[in-house]
Amino acid sequence: MSASVRDVAVLAGVSVGTVSNVLNRPERVSATTASKVLSAIDVLGFVRNDAARQLRAGSSRAIGLIVLDVRNPFFSEVAIGAESGAVEAGFAVILGNSDEKRDRESSYLDLFEEQRMRGVLITPFGDVEPRLRLLRDRGIPSVLVDRKSRSGEFRSVSVDDVAGGRLAGEHLVSIGRRRIAFLGGPLGIRQVKDRLIGLQQVTQDLDDVRVEIITGSNLSILEGRRLGESIAARIPSDRPDAIFAANDLMALGALQALFMRGEMRVPEDIAIVGYDDIDFARGAVVPLSSVRQPAALLGRTAVQMLLAEGEQGVGISREVIFTPELVVRESTVIGA
Repeated sequence: MSASVRDVAVLAGVSVGTVSNVLNRPERVSATTASKVLSAIDVLGFVRNDAARQLRAGSSRAIGLIVLDVRNPFFSEVAIGAESGAVEAGFAVILGNSDEKRDRESSYLDLFEEQRMRGVLITPFGDVEPRLRLLRDRGIPSVLVDRKSRSGEFRSVSVDDVAGGRLAGEHLVSIGRRRIAFLGGPLGIRQVKDRLIGLQQVTQDLDDVRVEIITGSNLSILEGRRLGESIAARIPSDRPDAIFAANDLMALGALQALFMRGEMRVPEDIAIVGYDDIDFARGAVVPLSSVRQPAALLGRTAVQMLLAEGEQGVGISREVIFTPELVVRESTVIGA
Protein backbone atom coordinates (compact mmCIF):
# COMPACT_ATOMS: atom_id res chain seq x y z
CA MET A 1 0.00 0.00 0.00
CA SER A 2 1.35 3.43 -0.93
CA ALA A 3 2.18 5.94 1.76
CA SER A 4 -0.32 8.68 2.58
CA VAL A 5 0.08 12.28 3.67
CA ARG A 6 -0.83 11.16 7.18
CA ASP A 7 2.01 8.60 7.15
CA VAL A 8 4.45 11.33 6.17
CA ALA A 9 3.14 13.58 8.95
CA VAL A 10 3.55 10.86 11.61
CA LEU A 11 7.11 10.02 10.58
CA ALA A 12 8.13 13.68 10.40
CA GLY A 13 6.40 14.52 13.68
CA VAL A 14 4.29 17.30 12.18
CA SER A 15 0.64 17.88 11.33
CA VAL A 16 -1.04 16.88 8.07
CA GLY A 17 -1.53 20.59 7.39
CA THR A 18 2.22 21.17 7.66
CA VAL A 19 2.89 18.42 5.10
CA SER A 20 0.34 20.05 2.81
CA ASN A 21 2.10 23.40 3.20
CA VAL A 22 5.47 21.86 2.33
CA LEU A 23 3.96 20.40 -0.85
CA ASN A 24 1.85 23.36 -1.92
CA ARG A 25 2.98 26.49 -0.01
CA PRO A 26 6.60 25.89 1.05
CA GLU A 27 7.14 29.57 1.83
CA ARG A 28 4.96 29.13 4.92
CA VAL A 29 7.21 26.47 6.46
CA SER A 30 10.62 26.86 8.09
CA ALA A 31 13.61 25.26 6.42
CA THR A 32 14.09 22.85 9.35
CA THR A 33 10.50 21.62 9.25
CA ALA A 34 10.52 21.35 5.48
CA SER A 35 13.69 19.23 5.69
CA LYS A 36 12.01 16.80 8.12
CA VAL A 37 8.99 16.43 5.86
CA LEU A 38 11.05 15.94 2.71
CA SER A 39 13.19 13.32 4.46
CA ALA A 40 10.03 11.45 5.51
CA ILE A 41 8.76 11.62 1.94
CA ASP A 42 12.02 10.07 0.71
CA VAL A 43 11.94 7.30 3.29
CA LEU A 44 8.31 6.36 2.60
CA GLY A 45 8.48 6.83 -1.14
CA PHE A 46 5.43 9.09 -0.96
CA VAL A 47 3.95 10.22 -4.31
CA ARG A 48 1.42 13.03 -4.21
CA ASN A 49 -1.90 12.28 -5.83
CA ASP A 50 -2.61 15.38 -7.87
CA ALA A 51 -5.62 13.78 -9.55
CA ALA A 52 -7.33 13.21 -6.21
CA ARG A 53 -6.46 16.70 -5.03
CA GLN A 54 -7.91 18.19 -8.18
CA LEU A 55 -11.10 16.14 -7.88
CA ARG A 56 -11.57 17.37 -4.31
CA ALA A 57 -11.05 20.91 -5.52
CA GLY A 58 -13.61 20.34 -8.29
CA SER A 59 -11.23 21.06 -11.17
CA SER A 60 -8.63 19.39 -13.32
CA ARG A 61 -5.67 20.44 -15.41
CA ALA A 62 -6.88 18.13 -18.19
CA ILE A 63 -9.17 18.69 -21.17
CA GLY A 64 -11.07 15.79 -22.72
CA LEU A 65 -11.08 15.44 -26.52
CA ILE A 66 -13.33 12.95 -28.31
CA VAL A 67 -12.85 12.42 -32.05
CA LEU A 68 -14.74 10.26 -34.54
CA ASP A 69 -11.80 8.19 -35.76
CA VAL A 70 -8.26 8.58 -34.46
CA ARG A 71 -6.98 6.51 -37.40
CA ASN A 72 -7.94 9.35 -39.72
CA PRO A 73 -4.91 11.68 -39.99
CA PHE A 74 -7.29 14.66 -40.07
CA PHE A 75 -8.33 13.98 -36.48
CA SER A 76 -4.74 13.35 -35.49
CA GLU A 77 -3.93 16.85 -36.71
CA VAL A 78 -6.91 18.22 -34.77
CA ALA A 79 -5.55 16.52 -31.64
CA ILE A 80 -2.06 17.90 -32.23
CA GLY A 81 -3.45 21.42 -32.53
CA ALA A 82 -5.54 20.99 -29.39
CA GLU A 83 -2.59 19.62 -27.45
CA SER A 84 -0.39 22.50 -28.54
CA GLY A 85 -2.92 25.07 -27.40
CA ALA A 86 -3.59 23.25 -24.14
CA VAL A 87 0.07 22.86 -23.20
CA GLU A 88 0.68 26.56 -23.74
CA ALA A 89 -2.13 27.27 -21.27
CA GLY A 90 -0.83 24.78 -18.71
CA PHE A 91 -3.27 21.95 -19.47
CA ALA A 92 -3.05 18.41 -20.81
CA VAL A 93 -5.33 16.74 -23.36
CA ILE A 94 -6.86 13.30 -22.77
CA LEU A 95 -7.85 11.76 -26.13
CA GLY A 96 -10.85 9.50 -26.63
CA ASN A 97 -11.72 7.74 -29.91
CA SER A 98 -15.46 7.17 -30.35
CA ASP A 99 -14.79 5.11 -33.50
CA GLU A 100 -18.14 6.40 -34.80
CA LYS A 101 -19.96 4.47 -32.03
CA ARG A 102 -22.55 6.17 -29.83
CA ASP A 103 -21.97 3.89 -26.84
CA ARG A 104 -18.23 4.54 -26.86
CA GLU A 105 -18.81 8.28 -27.20
CA SER A 106 -21.16 8.13 -24.21
CA SER A 107 -18.63 6.14 -22.16
CA TYR A 108 -15.94 8.77 -22.70
CA LEU A 109 -18.33 11.55 -21.71
CA ASP A 110 -19.16 9.65 -18.53
CA LEU A 111 -15.46 9.20 -17.78
CA PHE A 112 -14.63 12.86 -18.41
CA GLU A 113 -17.48 13.89 -16.12
CA GLU A 114 -16.27 11.55 -13.37
CA GLN A 115 -12.77 12.98 -13.68
CA ARG A 116 -14.08 16.58 -13.50
CA MET A 117 -12.29 17.56 -16.69
CA ARG A 118 -11.65 21.25 -17.20
CA GLY A 119 -13.85 20.92 -20.28
CA VAL A 120 -14.68 18.69 -23.23
CA LEU A 121 -13.94 19.10 -26.91
CA ILE A 122 -15.93 16.74 -29.11
CA THR A 123 -16.51 15.81 -32.72
CA PRO A 124 -19.85 14.13 -32.10
CA PHE A 125 -21.22 11.13 -33.95
CA GLY A 126 -24.86 12.04 -33.39
CA ASP A 127 -26.89 14.60 -31.48
CA VAL A 128 -24.84 14.93 -28.33
CA GLU A 129 -26.21 18.26 -27.12
CA PRO A 130 -28.61 16.83 -24.48
CA ARG A 131 -25.63 15.09 -22.87
CA LEU A 132 -23.53 18.25 -23.08
CA ARG A 133 -26.26 20.18 -21.28
CA LEU A 134 -25.91 17.79 -18.34
CA LEU A 135 -22.15 18.37 -18.32
CA ARG A 136 -22.73 22.11 -18.44
CA ASP A 137 -25.01 21.87 -15.42
CA ARG A 138 -22.13 20.17 -13.59
CA GLY A 139 -19.84 23.07 -14.46
CA ILE A 140 -18.01 21.31 -17.31
CA PRO A 141 -18.07 23.43 -20.49
CA SER A 142 -17.77 21.96 -23.97
CA VAL A 143 -16.93 23.00 -27.52
CA LEU A 144 -18.04 21.19 -30.67
CA VAL A 145 -15.18 20.57 -33.09
CA ASP A 146 -15.69 20.26 -36.85
CA ARG A 147 -19.42 20.65 -36.29
CA LYS A 148 -21.89 23.47 -35.58
CA SER A 149 -24.23 23.54 -32.61
CA ARG A 150 -27.75 22.66 -33.74
CA SER A 151 -29.36 24.66 -30.96
CA GLY A 152 -26.81 27.48 -30.89
CA GLU A 153 -26.27 26.84 -27.17
CA PHE A 154 -22.72 25.58 -27.46
CA ARG A 155 -19.57 27.04 -28.80
CA SER A 156 -18.29 25.45 -31.98
CA VAL A 157 -15.39 25.58 -34.37
CA SER A 158 -15.90 24.16 -37.83
CA VAL A 159 -15.25 24.49 -41.53
CA ASP A 160 -17.85 25.54 -44.09
CA ASP A 161 -18.31 22.10 -45.62
CA VAL A 162 -21.03 23.25 -48.00
CA ALA A 163 -18.53 25.70 -49.45
CA GLY A 164 -15.98 22.88 -49.62
CA GLY A 165 -18.40 20.75 -51.60
CA ARG A 166 -18.97 23.63 -53.98
CA LEU A 167 -15.23 24.01 -54.50
CA ALA A 168 -14.92 20.34 -55.48
CA GLY A 169 -17.97 20.49 -57.74
CA GLU A 170 -16.93 23.70 -59.50
CA HIS A 171 -13.48 22.27 -60.15
CA LEU A 172 -14.76 19.01 -61.62
CA VAL A 173 -17.29 20.77 -63.83
CA SER A 174 -14.64 23.26 -64.99
CA ILE A 175 -12.41 20.45 -66.27
CA GLY A 176 -15.28 18.95 -68.24
CA ARG A 177 -16.54 16.17 -65.95
CA ARG A 178 -20.21 15.39 -66.35
CA ARG A 179 -20.80 12.09 -64.52
CA ILE A 180 -19.76 12.66 -60.91
CA ALA A 181 -19.92 9.97 -58.25
CA PHE A 182 -20.08 11.17 -54.66
CA LEU A 183 -18.48 8.63 -52.31
CA GLY A 184 -19.43 9.08 -48.69
CA GLY A 185 -20.14 7.42 -45.41
CA PRO A 186 -23.53 7.59 -43.72
CA LEU A 187 -25.38 10.77 -44.71
CA GLY A 188 -26.35 11.11 -41.05
CA ILE A 189 -22.85 12.49 -40.46
CA ARG A 190 -23.31 16.23 -40.85
CA GLN A 191 -19.99 16.81 -42.58
CA VAL A 192 -20.76 14.19 -45.24
CA LYS A 193 -24.21 15.61 -45.92
CA ASP A 194 -22.95 19.20 -46.17
CA ARG A 195 -20.21 18.28 -48.64
CA LEU A 196 -22.81 16.55 -50.82
CA ILE A 197 -25.12 19.57 -50.57
CA GLY A 198 -22.30 21.82 -51.80
CA LEU A 199 -21.69 19.55 -54.79
CA GLN A 200 -25.40 19.48 -55.60
CA GLN A 201 -25.64 23.27 -55.43
CA VAL A 202 -23.13 23.44 -58.28
CA THR A 203 -24.74 20.76 -60.45
CA GLN A 204 -28.48 21.15 -59.83
CA ASP A 205 -29.03 23.62 -62.69
CA LEU A 206 -26.69 21.89 -65.14
CA ASP A 207 -28.77 19.60 -67.33
CA ASP A 208 -25.76 17.78 -68.72
CA VAL A 209 -24.23 16.91 -65.33
CA ARG A 210 -25.34 13.88 -63.31
CA VAL A 211 -24.46 13.22 -59.67
CA GLU A 212 -24.58 9.66 -58.37
CA ILE A 213 -24.59 9.19 -54.59
CA ILE A 214 -22.74 6.10 -53.37
CA THR A 215 -22.68 5.69 -49.61
CA GLY A 216 -20.67 3.27 -47.51
CA SER A 217 -20.79 2.20 -43.89
CA ASN A 218 -17.85 4.39 -42.84
CA LEU A 219 -15.21 6.80 -44.11
CA SER A 220 -12.18 4.49 -44.21
CA ILE A 221 -9.64 3.58 -46.87
CA LEU A 222 -11.02 0.04 -47.00
CA GLU A 223 -14.55 1.31 -47.62
CA GLY A 224 -13.26 3.66 -50.31
CA ARG A 225 -11.45 0.78 -51.95
CA ARG A 226 -14.58 -1.37 -51.85
CA LEU A 227 -16.65 1.33 -53.49
CA GLY A 228 -13.89 2.03 -56.00
CA GLU A 229 -13.81 -1.65 -56.96
CA SER A 230 -17.57 -1.58 -57.55
CA ILE A 231 -17.12 1.36 -59.93
CA ALA A 232 -14.25 -0.28 -61.78
CA ALA A 233 -16.31 -3.48 -62.22
CA ARG A 234 -18.99 -1.66 -64.23
CA ILE A 235 -19.15 -1.64 -68.00
CA PRO A 236 -17.30 1.43 -69.37
CA SER A 237 -20.47 3.26 -70.45
CA ASP A 238 -21.85 3.08 -66.90
CA ARG A 239 -18.79 4.42 -65.13
CA PRO A 240 -18.52 7.97 -63.79
CA ASP A 241 -15.83 10.25 -65.16
CA ALA A 242 -15.19 11.84 -61.75
CA ILE A 243 -15.27 10.97 -58.06
CA PHE A 244 -15.73 13.40 -55.20
CA ALA A 245 -15.04 11.56 -51.96
CA ALA A 246 -16.24 12.81 -48.58
CA ASN A 247 -12.72 12.50 -47.19
CA ASP A 248 -9.20 11.72 -48.36
CA LEU A 249 -9.18 8.23 -46.91
CA MET A 250 -12.09 7.17 -49.10
CA ALA A 251 -10.54 8.94 -52.08
CA LEU A 252 -7.22 7.16 -51.57
CA GLY A 253 -8.99 3.81 -51.24
CA ALA A 254 -10.87 4.41 -54.50
CA LEU A 255 -7.65 5.51 -56.20
CA GLN A 256 -5.95 2.33 -55.03
CA ALA A 257 -8.79 0.17 -56.40
CA LEU A 258 -8.72 1.87 -59.79
CA PHE A 259 -4.96 1.70 -59.98
CA MET A 260 -4.89 -2.02 -59.16
CA ARG A 261 -7.64 -2.77 -61.66
CA GLY A 262 -5.66 -1.00 -64.37
CA GLU A 263 -8.60 -0.30 -66.66
CA MET A 264 -9.23 3.35 -65.76
CA ARG A 265 -6.53 6.00 -65.90
CA VAL A 266 -6.47 8.83 -63.35
CA PRO A 267 -7.18 11.57 -64.29
CA GLU A 268 -7.61 10.84 -68.01
CA ASP A 269 -10.60 8.50 -67.60
CA ILE A 270 -11.70 9.47 -64.11
CA ALA A 271 -10.76 12.44 -61.97
CA ILE A 272 -10.71 12.18 -58.17
CA VAL A 273 -11.10 14.89 -55.50
CA GLY A 274 -10.81 14.16 -51.79
CA TYR A 275 -11.43 16.21 -48.68
CA ASP A 276 -9.17 17.19 -45.72
CA ASP A 277 -5.80 17.36 -47.57
CA ILE A 278 -4.04 14.97 -45.21
CA ASP A 279 -0.30 14.40 -45.69
CA PHE A 280 -0.89 11.15 -47.57
CA ALA A 281 -2.86 13.03 -50.27
CA ARG A 282 0.21 14.66 -51.77
CA GLY A 283 2.24 11.45 -51.49
CA ALA A 284 -0.21 9.15 -53.30
CA VAL A 285 0.82 7.26 -56.44
CA VAL A 286 -1.20 9.92 -58.24
CA PRO A 287 -1.10 13.02 -56.00
CA LEU A 288 -4.64 13.72 -54.85
CA SER A 289 -6.56 16.94 -55.40
CA SER A 290 -8.30 17.76 -52.14
CA VAL A 291 -10.32 20.35 -50.26
CA ARG A 292 -8.04 21.51 -47.45
CA GLN A 293 -9.23 22.00 -43.89
CA PRO A 294 -7.04 23.75 -41.25
CA ALA A 295 -7.16 20.72 -38.93
CA ALA A 296 -4.55 21.80 -36.38
CA LEU A 297 -6.05 25.29 -36.24
CA LEU A 298 -9.45 23.76 -35.48
CA GLY A 299 -8.02 22.00 -32.44
CA ARG A 300 -6.07 24.99 -31.17
CA THR A 301 -9.02 27.35 -31.60
CA ALA A 302 -11.35 24.93 -29.81
CA VAL A 303 -9.06 24.93 -26.76
CA GLN A 304 -8.94 28.72 -26.73
CA MET A 305 -12.74 28.90 -26.91
CA LEU A 306 -13.13 26.33 -24.14
CA LEU A 307 -10.83 28.17 -21.76
CA ALA A 308 -12.49 31.48 -22.56
CA GLU A 309 -15.90 30.00 -21.78
CA GLY A 310 -14.65 28.72 -18.45
CA GLU A 311 -13.37 32.17 -17.53
CA GLN A 312 -16.51 34.00 -18.60
CA GLY A 313 -19.07 31.49 -17.36
CA VAL A 314 -20.69 28.51 -19.05
CA GLY A 315 -23.42 28.88 -21.61
CA ILE A 316 -21.78 31.65 -23.63
CA SER A 317 -22.26 30.72 -27.28
CA ARG A 318 -19.88 31.58 -30.09
CA GLU A 319 -19.34 30.04 -33.49
CA VAL A 320 -16.11 30.10 -35.50
CA ILE A 321 -16.28 28.92 -39.11
CA PHE A 322 -13.18 28.57 -41.28
CA THR A 323 -13.23 28.68 -45.07
CA PRO A 324 -11.72 25.67 -46.89
CA GLU A 325 -9.55 25.87 -49.97
CA LEU A 326 -9.05 23.62 -52.98
CA VAL A 327 -5.63 22.13 -53.64
CA VAL A 328 -5.32 20.92 -57.23
CA ARG A 329 -2.98 18.02 -57.99
CA GLU A 330 -2.51 15.36 -60.65
CA SER A 331 -5.60 13.31 -59.76
CA THR A 332 -7.66 15.92 -61.63
CA VAL A 333 -5.23 17.92 -63.76
CA ILE A 334 -2.19 16.44 -65.50
CA GLY A 335 0.93 18.40 -64.62
CA ALA A 336 -0.78 20.33 -61.83
